[in-house]
Amino acid sequence: MRLDDIPLFDAIRGRLGWLEERQRIIAQNVANSDTPGFAARDLRAPDDFAHALARQTQGVGMMRTSAAHIALEPQRAARFASMTSPDSETTLDGNSVVVEEQMLRMAESRMAHDAAIGFYQKSMNMLRMAARKPGAG
Repeated sequence: MRLDDIPLFDAIRGRLGWLEERQRIIAQNVANSDTPGFAARDLRAPDDFAHALARQTQGVGMMRTSAAHIALEPQRAARFASMTSPDSETTLDGNSVVVEEQMLRMAESRMAHDAAIGFYQKSMNMLRMAARKPGAG
């Protein structure tokens, strides 16, 4: 049994993928904070992170050139729906990125990422404890 077969871990992985993609979008917003006409973007949070991650896969995987090679599963990459999310101000040149608001979004994403990692670690510790032989320290 793999960890991906446990729905809890699949959901955590989906959440981490969404947070990674959100950090990338926020970084693009900050990088374009002086670009005329640039509208800030953000990601729409899916209701079920594991489902959103599972339905979107990359089609390219490693090719086996011999039957003796280990078969690998194709890598799954999350692609979540982004939306225009203008900040509280729009400058005269049409740019709607407020760096301070983007930094708040980034800090929020970082805290959510740390929480998801902590939850993953606690869940792994619980599995390790359940797998131990009774009476083993």
